[in-house]
Amino acid sequence: MQYTTLGNTGLIVSRLSFGAMTFGTGELIPGITNNIDQTLADKMVSRALEAGINLFDTADAYRRGESEIMLGKALGNRRHDVVISTKVGFRTGDAITDCGLSYRHIIASAEASLKRLGTDYIDLYQIHITDPITPPEETVRALNDLVRRGLVRYIGFSNLPAWKAARMFGIQECNNYTRFVAAQMYYSLLGRDLEHEVVPFVKDAGIGILVWSPLASGFLSGKYSRDTPVPEDARRSKFQFPPVDLDKGYEVIDWLKRIGQQHQTTPAQLAIAWILTKPFISSVIIGASKMSHLDDNLKALDVKLSAQEIEQLDNLTAPAPLYPGWMQGMGWDGKVKEALH
Repeated sequence: MQYTTLGNTGLIVSRLSFGAMTFGTGELIPGITNNIDQTLADKMVSRALEAGINLFDTADAYRRGESEIMLGKALGNRRHDVVISTKVGFRTGDAITDCGLSYRHIIASAEASLKRLGTDYIDLYQIHITDPITPPEETVRALNDLVRRGLVRYIGFSNLPAWKAARMFGIQECNNYTRFVAAQMYYSLLGRDLEHEVVPFVKDAGIGILVWSPLASGFLSGKYSRDTPVPEDARRSKFQFPPVDLDKGYEVIDWLKRIGQQHQTTPAQLAIAWILTKPFISSVIIGASKMSHLDDNLKALDVKLSAQEIEQLDNLTAPAPLYPGWMQGMGWDGKVKEALH
């Protein structure tokens, strides 16, 4: 296993982390059903620990807390050897107040997560989704109070646009609150929108990125192709999320298979290995519905892409520049740039 620090902190985390979203039995979201009981969850967590993973991610919304309960049980007496991350924001109950990022819901949710996880502190607590009605000042105050009470060690955000995350970060700075150190975001060969605004912000703020869905919900596993666009029992056959440009996706799969022949490795391993070459990434979250998927993904650390292969994949999947991004290079005056470089 390889390790790094989480953003601009001294917290050491494994470059691959384990995501427990698939834990539990029953409907996760409409169209997606989980089928992992405690026995299999125990085996997966044990395998992750053996591989050197020390960061485990879950959320209160995953099977309405069942994932947290199962993860806590699976870790058992190894809890203090690892970093536990959980999240708040999506609906967790039937009351109208059982969602969002209000002070009330954040405090209540954190206390409930602690009980489900069977621990007295959460290492990393992240807001899971934007809240269109709660003032950001209220949200960051709640997060700061959790840290002040000793219930949470570090805080982060997930799925926020750069401007909103930056605004919250600014409020934290102005009030001497605990600041965000992590951003859990979608990033893959088929989803590089992050590079437009979020990556420049987190690099400037000293925030580490935790990647969710590095395989675009299985699309980059290699089982999807032009010949088999809807594989049997494939998750994306029922829930097309995150969105994928299919023509581009099939082209990328072809390239991954071509490169894979030279490395004796799978498209999934290559897709994860490519993400790990990016200096702004702290850790890549790998989840699995089968033990074989977990074992395959763990081998991504053994893949060493050449500079040429990285460049090929970079160029193949480069996101189209957006305004005002494509104007920024013009900010460099020719004479000034020549003089300074």
